[in-house]
Amino acid sequence: MAMLYPTYRDIIKEVNKDSDPDKPIISSRYSVVIAAAKRARQLVDGAPTTEDLIDEKPLSAAIDEIYTGKVKITHSESEQ
Repeated sequence: MAMLYPTYRDIIKEVNKDSDPDKPIISSRYSVVIAAAKRARQLVDGAPTTEDLIDEKPLSAAIDEIYTGKVKITHSESEQ
């Protein structure tokens, strides 16, 4: 089986690097999946992208945007 990059662990570490250690922005793989799926849906629905999406699928673009910090993950009041 091929390894995918970045890994869940890499994404979680990168997103949380500037957050309070006692209150991480992302704390599980599930959170990464939800955030990436929401961003991919935004891209499919026509949201502006931070990158040129030549031959890149929306989910791949979403993961890259999250990993590189081009989009930020926030929590709505109902999610807290």
